[in-house]
Amino acid sequence: MRADRLVSLVLLLRQHGRLSAAALARELEVSTRTVLRDVEALSAAGVPVFAERGRHGGFALLPGFRTELTGLNHDEALALVVAGSRRGAQVFGLGSALASAMLKVVDALPESYRTTAAGAAQRLLIDPETDLLARRRDVEEPPDAVVAEVRRAVFAGHRLRIRYAAVDQAPKWRTVDPVGLVTVRDQGYLLATRSGEERTYRLSRILAAEELDEPAQRPDRVDLDRAWRERSTRFRTGGDQVTVRVRVDPARRAELVGTALAVLAEEADADGRLRMEVAFQDARHAEWALWQLAPGAEALAPQWLRDSLRDRAAAIATRYTASP
Repeated sequence: MRADRLVSLVLLLRQHGRLSAAALARELEVSTRTVLRDVEALSAAGVPVFAERGRHGGFALLPGFRTELTGLNHDEALALVVAGSRRGAQVFGLGSALASAMLKVVDALPESYRTTAAGAAQRLLIDPETDLLARRRDVEEPPDAVVAEVRRAVFAGHRLRIRYAAVDQAPKWRTVDPVGLVTVRDQGYLLATRSGEERTYRLSRILAAEELDEPAQRPDRVDLDRAWRERSTRFRTGGDQVTVRVRVDPARRAELVGTALAVLAEEADADGRLRMEVAFQDARHAEWALWQLAPGAEALAPQWLRDSLRDRAAAIATRYTASP
């Protein structure tokens, strides 16, 4: 880990010319004290790094210094494979590996290309954490150490022990045969089998993981896209799924469809509003989705959902009727 960090430090200085200890610490995700120790280690190893004091000072390399330390390690190469989605790399615990790999790739470019690429990169922002309304996306990111253990078991074809916290259940240890990893809308999932039956686990709910020496019981080849589609279909048609009839403003239709599992029927009323029959994962999902759309949507059935939404609205109205 330290060797990779030292290489990244050198590449950062090559690309930026001069950086303060605080800036290097932010880029490398370590403390400034660690950066100072790393600089001393580089100097001792003969790398011509020097400090410039003053307001605009920092660390820099002697002009003309070049390193050939651009070889990618396994995780960095893997990060580049999934780099089509930076969030995908983050979900699979490869965010730091992706940053390190990109430093090495940029450093390997001819100087003219490197300058052009750096300038172009400043003009592009992909998938920011907030939208125009300054709303942050709440993305559950599992610890990198846990995801790394899961990832190793998947690639090595070994069985895996995971401590999993299912919804409304106490965490339990279970042994699974990992099949593959999937990321959907910034959520990561482990596809596996347990006692021969297919299982899907959300990575953010895996609290601990341990790769075992036993080989996983799984086929040599897998079509993950097909496997995911089949599991998604079973998920939408089973479990505690509920069906809801709703009248919705056409302007809010996309929001409703985006959160529902499936649209089962749809027709337009005389007033232009849409009358739809949609499926939700369970009762809590249905109540949450319709509450988000109010007053742009009205649940027509089942009655328990109308009652629940009415009671919630009444409680909020009562709260805001009284003076604070």
